[in-house]
Amino acid sequence: MTEVTSTNSPIAMRTLPVRMTDELRARLEIIAQLKGHSLSKELVVALEHWVEDSKTDPEVLRKADTVRADIERDAKVRSDAINAIFSAPIEKTSAKTAKGLAEASS
Repeated sequence: MTEVTSTNSPIAMRTLPVRMTDELRARLEIIAQLKGHSLSKELVVALEHWVEDSKTDPEVLRKADTVRADIERDAKVRSDAINAIFSAPIEKTSAKTAKGLAEASS
């Protein structure tokens, strides 16, 4: 889904179904009404604040280092795999194939 802003530049938007109690929804609806925003806008604002707060949470920072190391390790494995597939010199591969075929026919 694409939302067009007032500057007419498209921003990719995704829908996220959220389960919440009726009480929480009612509170959010009141806040949205008081601020003149939609419920969706208030949820996005709240999530943006939560993400910003999470950036300084010591537990999140510690876990981020672990996740970053996992991502880098996985990226290296995938990079090595694609290099192994596509970086093999064609001439050597062809020479080995020709040699193998010659030996097999003798």
